[in-house]
Amino acid sequence: MPKAYVFTEAGGPETEAFADLPRPVPAPGQLLVRVRAAGVNPVDWKRRAGFRPAGAPLPDLPAVFGNEAAGVVVEVGPDNGDGDTARFSVGDEVFGNTVNGGYAEFALLLASVTTHRPAALSWADAASLPVASATAYDAVRQLDLPDGATLLINGAGGGVGVAAVQIARHDGLTVLGVAGAAKKEFLESLGAVHVASGPGVADRVRAVAPGGVDGIVDLVGGEPLRDVATLLADPARLVSAGDRTTVAELGGSPVLRKRTAQVLDDLVTLVVGGDLDPLVTRTYPFPHAGEALRAVEQGHVQGKIVIEFPE
Repeated sequence: MPKAYVFTEAGGPETEAFADLPRPVPAPGQLLVRVRAAGVNPVDWKRRAGFRPAGAPLPDLPAVFGNEAAGVVVEVGPDNGDGDTARFSVGDEVFGNTVNGGYAEFALLLASVTTHRPAALSWADAASLPVASATAYDAVRQLDLPDGATLLINGAGGGVGVAAVQIARHDGLTVLGVAGAAKKEFLESLGAVHVASGPGVADRVRAVAPGGVDGIVDLVGGEPLRDVATLLADPARLVSAGDRTTVAELGGSPVLRKRTAQVLDDLVTLVVGGDLDPLVTRTYPFPHAGEALRAVEQGHVQGKIVIEFPE
């Protein structure tokens, strides 16, 4: 049977294991792909640790890790009435959001949030786009700031942050990237003005932007979000992918995820055009999936980590 990397109960890394699972069967609106690459994100280990959105059900166990993958279509599910599956055929090279996890030899993708992989896009880069880059795209587009405006990205050094920096710079925005001191050179190479995170961050932002900022994309939440929110004249120009509760208290909004194939197509255009580098800084072969997840869980990664599978 196909192999997958799973967790068997809520807890720490000791709950992780490789498992032989039946090959998934696509339901209406789904595609079955042989996985070539799977993105690794913080939400993967957080789900294993027991964190989940309010009201979300517990996952069926064993649960396969991962939320994004790229691969070759081996089976097309029935039409779900929206015509999403009609865009795909067996043999198509695709990437998108998974239904049942992506750290597996076979995975189900939602046809509505899947698109074709062009030859100019590597498997690893394709697998890195549906979560982090798509979240960044939705956040920057949600604010819809005018050309020349100043955008602060709180938590700019991670996968979502570095994508948001590049998308905002492409849109003609001045970007202030709040992150640890170790990320200074990295963020400046992307065109952001680095501002060190930690106590006193608001004063450091005012030193480089005396007039304040026009918008904030928050990827951290909690007190770090409260610290920078005071820099905004209009709290409606604050969006957060890190803390729904705090952003609502401050008068902002959560990032509204569109989750469409069109967003993925727009990201492909940016990547192929040289305006967005997914910054896949490290790849791991599938047998080392646990090491890939540890690297992200330890929280010191620049850019994205991807798990690769053989042809």
